[in-house]
Amino acid sequence: MTGQRWNPERYRSDAGFVAELGQPVLELLDPQAEEAILDLGCGDGTLTAKLVAAGARVLGVDASPAMVEAAREQGLDAHVVDGHALAFNAEFDAVFSNAALHWMTDPDAVLAGVGRALRAGGRFVGEFGGAGNVQAVIDAMEASFAAHPEFGPFDLPWYFPTAEAYAERLRAHGFRVERIGLHPRPTPLPGELSTWLAIFADAITTRLDDTQRARFASEVMAFTRERLHTPGHGWHVDYVRLRFAAVRDA
Repeated sequence: MTGQRWNPERYRSDAGFVAELGQPVLELLDPQAEEAILDLGCGDGTLTAKLVAAGARVLGVDASPAMVEAAREQGLDAHVVDGHALAFNAEFDAVFSNAALHWMTDPDAVLAGVGRALRAGGRFVGEFGGAGNVQAVIDAMEASFAAHPEFGPFDLPWYFPTAEAYAERLRAHGFRVERIGLHPRPTPLPGELSTWLAIFADAITTRLDDTQRARFASEVMAFTRERLHTPGHGWHVDYVRLRFAAVRDA
C-alpha cells in the first residue's frame, strides 16, 4: 500500500459500507467455534469482531498502523503485518479477507504466504476488487492526470484480476478452487465522490499539493457525473467484486 494513508475515524464514518457489504463473504466463510482464523487486511476490525462473535480464535493483520490501533481499541488481537510477507506456518484453519487483497499488488507473494499459513485442508475465502472495478473512476482519474503533466505519472495502487486469472494463480499455489466469480455491485455513497477519492485515492494523489488535489477531485467528479451521479439519489461507485472460496490441498 505504498503512499496510502488511512484515517480510521473517517473510514468508519464515510466508508462503513465496505464492512456492511462484506456480509456475503462472511457467510461464505461460515466460521466455526474454536477455529483459528487469520483476517488478512483486517482494517479497523469491524468484520474481525464478527468472526470473534462466532466463536473463532481470530488474529487480524493489516499494513496500516492506524487501522490496527483502531482494531486493538475494540479488544481485538491485531498486528501490523505486510500481507506480502506473511510469516505464519500451518497455524490457521482459515484465512479470510474482505476488500483488502486488491491493495496487495504482488498476488503471488500473498498467495504463497497464505498457503504457508494454512493447515492442510484449510480454507481461503475472500472478496476484493475484480476486473472492471471502479473503471469509470479510473478513466476519469487518468484523464485528469493526462490534462495536468505537472501532476506527475499516474500510478494505480490496485490489483483487479479477472476470475479466470485469479483462479489460475490460486491453483498454481496449491489451492483447489471451490467457488469464484465477479459480482458487479454499483454502490451508493453516503456523500460526495470527492470524499471517496480522499479516502481511497490517497496513494494516487500523494504527490499533489492541496490546490492540485482539489482540482483533481473537481475534474474527476465532472468527468464521472453523467455515469455515476443521479439527481435526487446522489453518487454511486461502479464496484465489481471478485468473491472466492478455495481450499489448500493436503
